[in-house]
Amino acid sequence: MIKALPRVAIIGCGLVGQRRARAMSRAQLIACADLDRDRAEAVAALATECIAFTDWRELLARAKCDIVIVATPHDSLAEIASAAAASGRHVLVEKPAGRGPSDVEPILAAARSANVKVRVGFNHRFHRALRKARELVDSGALGELMFVRGRYGHGGRLGYEREWRADPARSGGGELMDQGPHLIDLARWFLGDFVTAQGIADTFYWNMPVDDNCFMLLRTAERKTAFLHVSCTEWKNTFSFEIYGRHGKLDVSGLGGSYGPERVAFYRMLPGMGPPETTIYEYPMEDDSWAVELAELIEDIRLDRESAPGLADALAVLRIVQRIYEVS
Repeated sequence: MIKALPRVAIIGCGLVGQRRARAMSRAQLIACADLDRDRAEAVAALATECIAFTDWRELLARAKCDIVIVATPHDSLAEIASAAAASGRHVLVEKPAGRGPSDVEPILAAARSANVKVRVGFNHRFHRALRKARELVDSGALGELMFVRGRYGHGGRLGYEREWRADPARSGGGELMDQGPHLIDLARWFLGDFVTAQGIADTFYWNMPVDDNCFMLLRTAERKTAFLHVSCTEWKNTFSFEIYGRHGKLDVSGLGGSYGPERVAFYRMLPGMGPPETTIYEYPMEDDSWAVELAELIEDIRLDRESAPGLADALAVLRIVQRIYEVS
């Protein structure tokens, strides 16, 4: 149990680590670590009395923190998260938590042994538009769900094929391992566990040994279906997630920033069918998903409840990713 304002350390001070550092409204950032000292010191400067390290092991040994956020490339997520959990700290590890299921299992063992919480950073569940979609689905407004259709993509940038994401030893895969886990997690969140997974992961444009596009077809035991496409040849950043029920449809779009403002269109079918009744929810304000997600971890700890999304969700997602790579 944490009795005072939770003390947080961040390991990995890249773009995501910086976003995490700016989402500390209910916590105190006391330490951060990055191999690049300048990046570590830049994040430390965002808080008062925050110590910068270049060695994450030294941070775990010296920092008196309650929570560790792990925001490193995929190849070190599991090692650091496992060590943080084994040290008795609660953990928020960025998705996908590892390069495959075998990476994640040691984190699970360490968390159980130390009796700590581990939340996985599928922060898209906490965007305002997706929280609204969850509320509408839970209210029964759509009736029984039938299928979802999702598209998520960006256009890369100069030199993208030379970044760590293009190195399979570090990333574990390409676009399917980058934006794919977010779409798979959202589809599972609404439809449940998938028992079959088919897909094509291929490289169409970028000169790299990992996929730049993946097309997925997933089904639950009840035949609820997800049709998903992730791409880093999208050219215009896109997020679209459509949820179809027997009584209506939700069209969720945008994630803020270059993806456009968050928006939910609710199309409710009328008894006579024809044109639906339409309600639009728009969220032009700044994305608060990072702060909400950290607040949820703090509540996990306070209430001693299981974290969701947690390691079980990460394992389920990575098993789907692994299966698609096997059959592609």
